[in-house]
Amino acid sequence: MTETSDVALRETMNRVRLEVGKAVIGQDGTVTGLLIALLARGHVLLEGVPGVAKTLLVRAFSTALGLDTKRIQFTPDLMPGDVSGSLVYDSRTGEFEFREGPIFTNIVLADEINRTPPKTQAALLEAMEERQVSTDGVTRPLPDPFMVAATQNPIEHEGTYTLPEAQLDRFLLKLIVDVPARDAEVAVLRRHAEGFDPRDLAAAGLRRAATAEELRAAQRAAASVAVSDDLLAYVVDLARATRVSPSVQVGVSPRAATALLAAAKAWAWLGGYPAITPDHVQTMLVPTWRHRVRLRPDAELEGVSVDSVLSSVMQQTRVPL
Repeated sequence: MTETSDVALRETMNRVRLEVGKAVIGQDGTVTGLLIALLARGHVLLEGVPGVAKTLLVRAFSTALGLDTKRIQFTPDLMPGDVSGSLVYDSRTGEFEFREGPIFTNIVLADEINRTPPKTQAALLEAMEERQVSTDGVTRPLPDPFMVAATQNPIEHEGTYTLPEAQLDRFLLKLIVDVPARDAEVAVLRRHAEGFDPRDLAAAGLRRAATAEELRAAQRAAASVAVSDDLLAYVVDLARATRVSPSVQVGVSPRAATALLAAAKAWAWLGGYPAITPDHVQTMLVPTWRHRVRLRPDAELEGVSVDSVLSSVMQQTRVPL
């Protein structure tokens, strides 16, 4: 890829962020996180209280990329076949045919994923890891690009099921969607007072800013960002430091280290860097690892947070020059 085309691709991806900003105000960091995850061919877990535009954010993101999106409302009675699809008997032909579930799309919005039992949550595992669905001995590939953007409410525990570690490990990033700052919240109200309808993104001026082919080219470009041996060793040292931290019961796995590397590459490429630096690793470490670390019960009782432990790990690990 030439330098000119690489710059053009980067400008295209940055236009996506601007387009999403037409519908969602005050969530620039979350939008960037979604873009980094997509460039790194990963998935995102969005955590925030109700009403902070998590669903609107994903819909606007899909629209700006011109990608198909489907929403799955996870409920306690949702079955695995409701997600991946199932065999349906056709009385005209006398045969069973496969009817695709909502997982067969580019961006899946898994709303309130922790409201469904682990059996249904597990229906996403193969799709997220292998990008395929296996039913009745037949493997069916999912569209490319493909990403799962799941939401969960951090304050409501009644009727919810904790996501198992195997499921959490499939998410590249866990992004915290906070309440916007005061000025941003005023801008949100002003927009609604002027007639903004979150269900009509076209009326808000949201337009497609990239094609699927441009996105795939950007994914290839992000994956080709150079990494020195010193940076690889730095990522491994950070991972090993989480495993010996006195507050941690279970540290991050080698898969988490590769996830951090992929996220750092995508962030470096978006910034126009030919190779990742320690700053890129440090910026992406907390959102990439915060859902992969399990604290000791006594540390949790003392009010220790995963984010603070990860920040401490970064401070105590030698940074390559």
